Amino acid sequence: MKDLGIFGTAGHARELGDIACDLGYRVIYVARDQSELDAWSFPGEVMLESDLGRRSNMAYAIGIGENAIRQKVARRFADNLRFANLIHPSATFGQRQRDAIEIRQGIVVCAGVRFTNNIQVGDFAIFNRNATIGHDVIVEDFVHVAPGACISGNVHLARGCWIGAGAVVNQGSAAAKLMIGADTVIGSGSVVVNPCEQNAVYVGIPAKRIK
Repeated sequence: MKDLGIFGTAGHARELGDIACDLGYRVIYVARDQSELDAWSFPGEVMLESDLGRRSNMAYAIGIGENAIRQKVARRFADNLRFANLIHPSATFGQRQRDAIEIRQGIVVCAGVRFTNNIQVGDFAIFNRNATIGHDVIVEDFVHVAPGACISGNVHLARGCWIGAGAVVNQGSAAAKLMIGADTVIGSGSVVVNPCEQNAVYVGIPAKRIK
């Protein structure tokens, strides 16, 4: 059984721990500091981030849903640690799509996720439970697609954007993909029908910018 370190001790980290166990890993959670370690009450081994030097030979995942924090962790340890992809056994893929994901690093694909085909995926993206990703989509680094979100075909999710739970991003076209700008948040349950600017918040049906 291989060891896998998971950064984080909150709910998302524990969900990643479940996927890792299903894949045959022995999970070791990584607490940021002593106070986080002392607050741990879930079954499982935990170590401090300061002790990573002694276990730099095993693979790691980042169990932190917030894109900006996940990016900081990845950047801090990029030269010292190897980041695995965690893909739940129930996820399904179109032709050659899984191979396109496996060459990346730090990808999380949760239970029930469906990818169709010809989808480009960056590093450290999260595809949460029962999300669907349509054909010819581009997903850049550090994107988070929340549970139940539906990304239609010919969409471009720029770096660090967040697609809320149950949100729908409507179809773009081969000539002009529907763009969700970098670091933009799409509120839960929203329906996006037009391109969204970067560093913004959109909510509603149809989604409108509120920030």
